Amino acid sequence: MSTHPTLQQSQATPHPEVPERIAQHRRYLMCRPEHFTVSYRINPWMEPARPTDTAKALRQWQQLHDTYVQLGHDVELIDPVPGLPDMVYTANGGFVIDGRALGVRFRVAERRGEERPFMDWFAAHGFDVVEPVEVQEGEGDFLLVGDTVLAGTGFRSDGASHREVAEVFGREVVSLTLTDPRFYHLDTAIAVLDPVEGPGGVDRANIAYLPGAFDERSRAVLAERYPDAILVDEADGAVFGLNTASDGRNVIVSPRAVGFIAQLRERGYVPIAVDLSELLLGGGGIKCCTLELRG
Repeated sequence: MSTHPTLQQSQATPHPEVPERIAQHRRYLMCRPEHFTVSYRINPWMEPARPTDTAKALRQWQQLHDTYVQLGHDVELIDPVPGLPDMVYTANGGFVIDGRALGVRFRVAERRGEERPFMDWFAAHGFDVVEPVEVQEGEGDFLLVGDTVLAGTGFRSDGASHREVAEVFGREVVSLTLTDPRFYHLDTAIAVLDPVEGPGGVDRANIAYLPGAFDERSRAVLAERYPDAILVDEADGAVFGLNTASDGRNVIVSPRAVGFIAQLRERGYVPIAVDLSELLLGGGGIKCCTLELRG
């Protein structure tokens, strides 16, 4: 019997009427939250007066790490740096496609110390590192769906960074504007469920998103491009339900996003609940702690 109870869910059999989802191997970069605390406020989730429990954050983070490993994914680690409590949110450390890593330029001063450690790590591990010009916060605001990059703006990443991403990676970039300060990064309002097309180019419900996090134009773009997307309600969005990691079959998700979990099952995905409630005090969840390394 598995010692990881949530992984028992991965053995569930989808309803026969829904498509069989295929798990794909992933390589992730993570950082142990050894210095995690909330000593400043740079997003609506952070309350410096509210105590944080670093030991609890470490236990929850370890469960996420172990879940990835038990699913067969590779997890690389970057060393945490004292004085940089948000380094655990590795998704903001860069954007990596085809072995090329675009570094970040944080908007907020409190996180700028993270920029060089991430770029140094990429360089030391064989990635072609591109020094950023524009202000942007990595995979927090850039999500790869097939050959297209969905790019967020409105709170952290400048719109000019979207042009930079298009030039660096030679991909189509679709700009989306966030309007709710609770969802200040794109990866808090969109979950990429199937990053690539299905067998034979079959269309799949590639993403899930929270319509209320976007302006009218962005909602229209998403509706046109992803007509079969899962639309997540406010209650599930507010518990960072969309801040997930998916391998195309298994979706690591907050246990509090109960409606979204039911929607995932209906579409043939296998939700695996991992609670990162302590790290949510810093404004980050599952995806925030997970940077995909695309070789």
